[in-house]
Formats: sequence, structure tokens, C-alpha cells
Amino acid sequence: MIILGIESSCDDTSAAVIRDGVLLSNVTASQAVHEAYGGVVPELASRAHQQNIVPVVDQALQKAGVDREQLSAIAFTRGPGLMGSLLVGVSFAKGLAASLGIPMIEVNHLQGHVLAHFVHEEGEEHTPPPFPFLCLLVSGGNSQIILVRAYNDMEIIGKTIDDAAGEAIDKCSKVMGMGYPGGPIIDRLARKGNPKAYQFARPQIADYDYSFSGLKTSFLYNLREWVAEDPDFIEKNKEDLAASLEHTIVDILMKKLRKASKDLKIKHVAVAGGVSANTGLREAFLDHARRYGWTVYIPKFGYTTDNAAMIAMVGCFKYQDKDFCSMDKPAYSRVEI
Repeated sequence: MIILGIESSCDDTSAAVIRDGVLLSNVTASQAVHEAYGGVVPELASRAHQQNIVPVVDQALQKAGVDREQLSAIAFTRGPGLMGSLLVGVSFAKGLAASLGIPMIEVNHLQGHVLAHFVHEEGEEHTPPPFPFLCLLVSGGNSQIILVRAYNDMEIIGKTIDDAAGEAIDKCSKVMGMGYPGGPIIDRLARKGNPKAYQFARPQIADYDYSFSGLKTSFLYNLREWVAEDPDFIEKNKEDLAASLEHTIVDILMKKLRKASKDLKIKHVAVAGGVSANTGLREAFLDHARRYGWTVYIPKFGYTTDNAAMIAMVGCFKYQDKDFCSMDKPAYSRVEI
């Protein structure tokens, strides 16, 4: 069973090869062009995917030592994501699958992030989470608590009702004039700051749902007041601001996750998505493992952002169940698990 995975949902073009559940290659081409605009520009992203898709797939096959004629199936991200970006990957997957006469496997991008915990390389010590487990999926576009009963049985039990955690971090970084993407910048600054230096709004939302728009507004209004009193306030206090922002967001995320774990009596807890690369969030997971007896699952940094290894991994599960899709399936920009 040799699966080629293709991921093109946003601004990363990625291809990976998995043989019998073991990762052989994972190649990703990122797009630096968006930094000048402070966010991903969809038209530029789709054009870059068109330039990158062939060399990225070719490199993934070469690195894996696999000829395309050996492929069993092609797994591809069907959605959600940017439509222009998705169309490049979907169209390429259809063309290659048709030329080789092999089946196609559609993958939900969010499902891929959750199952990234099952990706492993040859000889690597690896213990995936047992079903059922809880997964906190946090990225620029998603903040969700997912109950994972099986690879194909996932239920979103909590989600953001407005902004995602990653989106709030990016926007606050932009307000501070720190640049884009904000996640790595805030993470780096926060390591040198005092997380208790400033207090920001913590929205009180029922059940397991999240809200980050109030926090973002609170950060903006406080910053305006402080800068009005001292024009150099941000530069003088950027480490403390970043640390306080990160601490507030992580605390909000973990509070709801603790409630879900307690209510459902599940102590196997994973984190996934781009924000799972954040140092503060990773430390919070390790702290909760010590304090609450959780068994935590934190992905490698290479599997936190968008990558094709996670798409190929879902493909492995679906291939075993012969869960294939037809050529007429279009890409979709919005959908839940």
C-alpha cells in the first residue's frame, strides 16, 4: 500500500508518500510572497501552487524512492480551504490518478490535522493516541475541541463562535506592528516577557465553545490608551505584551479543554494545527499531564502546519476500507468534520 498525499488548501504546496503506514517523504514549498500583504492573498496563492505542484510531487516521489507506477492511490485535500488553492491540488490529483488508473481518496483537511498524530517514520518510537481521545485543533482558521471515537468518527463538541485563536494572535501582532505571520513572532517575544504583566478580556462562553473577538478588541483598546500616553510603549513592552497575550489565549483554550476532559472522563488528549507549535501551549499540555494525569500527544513541529503527510495518513486509513471517491467530486471551501 503506497499512498501519495497532496495538500494545497492554503499557501503551502505539499506532497508526501506513505508505504504501509510508514512515512517515506514529506516535501513542502511555502510562499513568502504573502508577508508583504499581512495575510494570504488567494490569487497569488493559487498561482504559486501552479508553479510548485509538479516539482514538489516529483521531489516527494524521488525522496521516497518510489516510481509513480507503484502508487496504490492518491489522497488529496478536497477542503476546506481557499478555493483557488484547492482547485490546483484537486485537479492535479485527478489528472495523475486518471493517467495511472488508480483510485482517488478525498480528505477533509481538518481530519488530516487530527490524524497527524498517527504519522511516523521507519524506526521511530511512536505511540499514537488510542480511541477515543480528545483533540484540541487550533490554527489561524479553527479553534475546536474534537471528540475522536475513530479515524472516521469525529465530533466537534466545542468551537469558536467568532475568531480563531491563531487569527487573534496574527491580528494582535499586526496591531503591534510586529508583522505577519504573527504566531512565530509572538512566540519568540513571549519567551522573554512576563505573562502576568497585563490583563485582557476573557469572554465567558457557555459549554465548550470559544470566543476570541472580545480579547482582540480588549487588546486593541488597551494598546491605544497606553500608546496615547507613551508613543514608545509597544517597543518598550513588546515582550510583556506578547507574553500576556499568549498566556491569556492559552488559558482560555485549556480551561474549556479541562472541562471537556472532566465531563467526558477522557484523559488521552492531543493538540493539532498550526498554533500547536506555540511554546506556551505545548508547555501547558505538559503541565496538565502532570497536574491532571493526562496522557498528552503533541505533534512534531513539521506536522503542526499544513503538510501532505497527514493527508496521506488519512489516505492509508481510507484505503484499507476501500473508501474511494469519484472523479466528479469538486473541491469545497467550507465544511466541518
